[in-house]
Amino acid sequence: MDALGFDLYTQMLERTVAELRGEAVEDETSVSINLGVDVAIPDDYIQDMGQRLRTYKRVSSVRDEETLASIKAETQDRYGQLPDSVERLFDYARLRRLAEQTGIVSIDKTADGLAIKLSERAAVSPEKLTTFLARSKGVSFSPTGVLRVEVNGIESEMLLQIARDVLLEIRAPDYNQFIN
Repeated sequence: MDALGFDLYTQMLERTVAELRGEAVEDETSVSINLGVDVAIPDDYIQDMGQRLRTYKRVSSVRDEETLASIKAETQDRYGQLPDSVERLFDYARLRRLAEQTGIVSIDKTADGLAIKLSERAAVSPEKLTTFLARSKGVSFSPTGVLRVEVNGIESEMLLQIARDVLLEIRAPDYNQFIN
């Protein structure tokens, strides 16, 4: 999983399961998130490899906040207090879903912050984006659809929350499904 990254790993797992079931598998484009944040479930937290894989799959397949909260509560009840990396796994799932709903192509950690690539059909409010650019220092938007946000001196773990806050601030107002 470390070599592939969480997104690709779970996509490959889901695709393989669907193929084994004989289901038609469509190629889908999903958001790529590369923030260098540890979102692994430690072996000493969930010792059984099968249970760890099921937990990864369940978290990556979540479509709403209520289900994610339920999985989080169930995991904590079953295995005890969540380690920081598992907390970040749930934060990562929230960011990924929000990015997919907003039409984000990728969110990458750069030397000085974040680079958020918007698709041509991104559900971003031009007014909100303009306001965000005008009032924020160290923020730029390129003609190729890349929003750059400087966040020098911030720990990697905070990048998940910063990226989420930016998306919530610039997205179109009728996308309220996955806010919590």
